[in-house]
Amino acid sequence: MPVLRAARREDGPALGAFAGRVFSEVFGTLYAPEDLGRFVEEAFGPAGLPAQIASPDYEIRVAEQDGAITGFAKIGPVVFPGDWGDRTIELHQLYVAAEQRGGGIAPRLMDWALDRGRARGYDRMVLSVYVDNIRAQRFYARYGFAEIGRYEFRVGNQIDDDRIWARDL
Repeated sequence: MPVLRAARREDGPALGAFAGRVFSEVFGTLYAPEDLGRFVEEAFGPAGLPAQIASPDYEIRVAEQDGAITGFAKIGPVVFPGDWGDRTIELHQLYVAAEQRGGGIAPRLMDWALDRGRARGYDRMVLSVYVDNIRAQRFYARYGFAEIGRYEFRVGNQIDDDRIWARDL
């Protein structure tokens, strides 16, 4: 069973590589290779996800088994356009390795994210999910999230139709 723990600075390269791999496996066929490569580098390269480990604005929890990252969740400030107030936190990512899906990691990471949001004094959590990612939508619905809007998620030259979901904490 994977152990959950706070991400550490030294996790940066492995966490970035893991996130880029999972994103590419799930969504890679949707994008031109150059758009995908640029997005993965910006989002998960040294200046992206690994740099956020040290930021007080973000909290990242990793699932680790036999020394390898098998999943992670990241919460932090809302980046969607609009006025979200100061009592809303965003679940930016919840990624689990394909070979670990269905093994209980995602629920443990989601429970952590909800608990940390409440502990930090937030009263609402939001997230975005790709319109055709039905598996993720079902998962979030089980946790009480409901669709509240749309978000244009850009990967290079392509704009995806993401949906914003929210729930009270």
